[in-house]
Amino acid sequence: MLLKDERRELCETGRRLAGTGLVTGASGNISVRAGDLVAVTPAGMMLDRMEPADCPVVNLSSQLVEGERAPSSETPMHLALYAATPAAAIVHTHSTYGAVVAATMSELPPIHYNTLLLGGVVKVAEYATYGTPELAENVRAAMEGGKRAALMANHGGVTIGRDLEEAYENARLLEWLCGVYVRAKAIGEPRVLTEAELAEVVERGLAPPEFPRV
Repeated sequence: MLLKDERRELCETGRRLAGTGLVTGASGNISVRAGDLVAVTPAGMMLDRMEPADCPVVNLSSQLVEGERAPSSETPMHLALYAATPAAAIVHTHSTYGAVVAATMSELPPIHYNTLLLGGVVKVAEYATYGTPELAENVRAAMEGGKRAALMANHGGVTIGRDLEEAYENARLLEWLCGVYVRAKAIGEPRVLTEAELAEVVERGLAPPEFPRV
């Protein structure tokens, strides 16, 4: 089986995403890149019920290399991000607070300095129908400038990482930041950190880990 370990890790992460409420049902998708191959979750299958053989493997041109099931409909977005970033893993969720912010805002304001761990202010990619080249391009544009996360208008969120564990933790952080903002907004106008305040935090050493050089 090609990418056996990566496909097993997809299944484990799918169960974690479902268990923490970052996805429900068959929503969301995950992928891992190994060289010129990508293991991705299958279309239309609940992420907490996958087995390694359920996860297809595609090449960077989106051609199916191994697997009986069709790749996720969001595979074009995953491949666009692999082409544009050094990411080795991608997590796309339909988390509650992420979806709320993505339906109402053009970006997630820096309400907490841990925003810097995602590369700074999280942008909301313009809306496009799921699974389309237009959505893939919109998300790619929203991730420019070294971003580790983006929200997708009226849809959900996407995070990248050096490995699947990091992409998963970035997804958890994104949802936490969205949740803090939404809850703060419910009781008053949230105080947003200024560029100068964020710069001071950067000077103290808080920054996302660097991707390995290729």
